[in-house]
Parts: sequence; C-alpha cells; structure tokens
Amino acid sequence: MLSTGRRKSAYVFVTLCVCLVAVAIALNVGWILLHWRHIALLILGIIFFLMIIAGLVLYTVFLVREIRRNEQHDSFINAVTHELKTPIASIRLFLETLQSRQVEEARRQEFYGIMLADTDRLLQTVEQVLRAGRTGDKSRQLHTSIIDLGELVKESLELTQTRTHLDANAFEYEEFLSNGERPLVAGDQDELRAAVSNLIDNAVKYSDTEVNVKVQLSLENEKFVRVRVSDRGIGIPHEQLKRVFKRFYRVPLRVSAKVKGTGLGLFIVRSVVERHGGKVFAESEGEGHGSTFTLLLPRVEQTAPTTL
Repeated sequence: MLSTGRRKSAYVFVTLCVCLVAVAIALNVGWILLHWRHIALLILGIIFFLMIIAGLVLYTVFLVREIRRNEQHDSFINAVTHELKTPIASIRLFLETLQSRQVEEARRQEFYGIMLADTDRLLQTVEQVLRAGRTGDKSRQLHTSIIDLGELVKESLELTQTRTHLDANAFEYEEFLSNGERPLVAGDQDELRAAVSNLIDNAVKYSDTEVNVKVQLSLENEKFVRVRVSDRGIGIPHEQLKRVFKRFYRVPLRVSAKVKGTGLGLFIVRSVVERHGGKVFAESEGEGHGSTFTLLLPRVEQTAPTTL
C-alpha cells in the first residue's frame, strides 16, 4: 500500500495536471474566439495547444505509472522482508532453546524438522528472487533438451505435495493423449519445472478453506501441448486477469493480503513460457469462483532420447 504522504502527493500532481489541461483548453478557446480572422495564427495556436495538451497527458500517464511501480516495489520489499525474517526468527528461537537447556530427543528431532522446513522456505524465497532476475535477462542462453512434459508435471505435483504436506486427494492429474503419443517439448528443464511448479504452488496458496487443485495435460493441436492448472480458490476479478503476470503484482483483494508471496511467481511463469515460444493466460469467473491458468508450449516430435 502507498503511504499516506505519497498518496496525497499523487493526488496533488494529478489534480494539478487536470487543472492545467482545463486552463489550457479555456485559454485556447478564448484565443480562437478573439482571433478567428487570423487563420495562420489560428492554425499555429492550435498546433501549440495540441502539443501542450499531449505533454500534460503524457506527464500524467508517466506519473501514474511511476506511482504504481513504486507501490509494487514497496509491496515486494515488504513481502520479501517478511518471507526472510519469519523463518530466520523461527530458526534462531529453536537454536537458542537447544543451546540454553536440555531437550528430549523426540522434541529435539521435532525442532530439527521445523528448522529444516524454515531453511527450505528461505531457500525457496532466495531462488524465486534470483530466478526472476535470470528470466528477465533475454540474452541468457537456454540449456535445451527434449522433455516429456507429462513426466515433468507429475514430478512437480509430487514436489508440491511433499513440500506442503497435503493429502494426495488434494491434487488431481489427468492426461488426454491418444495412440501412445507423448507431450514432448524442447526447452530448459529447470526453467520449465520452475514455471509448472509456480503455477501449482500458486493454486495451492490461493485456494480457500479446502485445497483442490486439478492439473490437465493434453495436445492442443499438432503444434502445441497444453497444461491447465485449476483451483477452487479466491478467484481473480476480470479486470485483473492480464495484470497478474506483471513483476511484483498481486491481486488487490482483502483475502489475498493474507497470502504469503513475493509477487514474482506468475511473472516467472510468463517469462519462461514466452522464452520457449509459448503462451500463458488466466481465466476466472470472478472473486470466490476459483481460477484456471493455461500454459501452451510448442510441441516437438521425438528425435532424441527424452529427459524428464
């Protein structure tokens, strides 16, 4: 959220630009009425008037964009700080407890398990930030191989289930293939795994009281493989569907404010998919109706041994 001072400053500048546009229009109309007989001056005045209006409009648009970027940047800093501080504080507490007194072996093992989970959370946050920087670098070379996307998706599902400690019934996986066909794509295995895992993790995080994530894989046509990840969570307002893939962007819902995250997951998904020549888009019937993310990747024929 923007601070009160910054929000007031934004209102002042936007109001000033609107007033300047109104004054410019009033002056120009008055000038035209007074000098309508001087055609050359009239045309020149109209040209300068349009240039002034265009400059004011561009300045206003630039100002609003910068305000939004600053807001998203502040939200990102706050989210990352929280994601780093919470597990560090937890690990420190357990270490101080182990250092200051004798703890039963069963309790000690429980502490170790919690600290390892917090360490994984720290590592995941750091990797997310680093990956966002790497995917934004279009000059970086991809390590391309032929990948069975079905096996990669199943592997990502198992990883998410293990990390979130959810029951297997929380996830549903379906393949719609025929004649022994396999969904083969050419790409960077690590990046594609990160993209699919982010979609699944996102579906889990934004589920409501009950996690029910459905993943479907099919051949869109002869050219594309399609992966659909659906949840029954908090949903996305229609006007936000395209914005969710922007860097640092998080849907401005009261419910989503309670969800932990950095606002980088879907940005990474879009960047990875586009670098692989594919597309990704979101669908939702609105707040409270869940959401579906569809990922399309170019299909290839098997010409070499496949990797996961």
